[in-house]
Amino acid sequence: MVRDRWDVLLVIACGGAAGSLARWALGEALPHPPNGFPWATFTENLAGGFVLGALMVWLTAVRPASRYLRPFLAVGLLGGFTTFSTYMVDTRGLLVVGRPGLAAAYLVGTVVGGLLAVLLGVLGGRAALTLAQRPTGRPR
Repeated sequence: MVRDRWDVLLVIACGGAAGSLARWALGEALPHPPNGFPWATFTENLAGGFVLGALMVWLTAVRPASRYLRPFLAVGLLGGFTTFSTYMVDTRGLLVVGRPGLAAAYLVGTVVGGLLAVLLGVLGGRAALTLAQRPTGRPR
């Protein structure tokens, strides 16, 4: 029931607010003209995918179970930072201004790039975990 999880919903909302503010800031830092490539949204979605991949490795292999950490970081923060809706609006905008090739490249590039970013995040997270667990060889 929702009333049994109000605290988790509050944590997700706080993470979502922080992620949305970060997405807005990146959009302000990387504006694009209507007929240009939407670099801010592309960067947000790929960076969010990479961080999500690495985060899931860390949360499942390193951190003890937490009622709040995964909902705050994965669902709230990264959910607010990444954006499927803006991705679709940007794609439509490119089509409206007569840039179907760029719209298709953006559409496919974001999906393929996002999947690769998650994979790289997982592989990077696993590599970092392996390095962190490796003995240093120095006597204690």
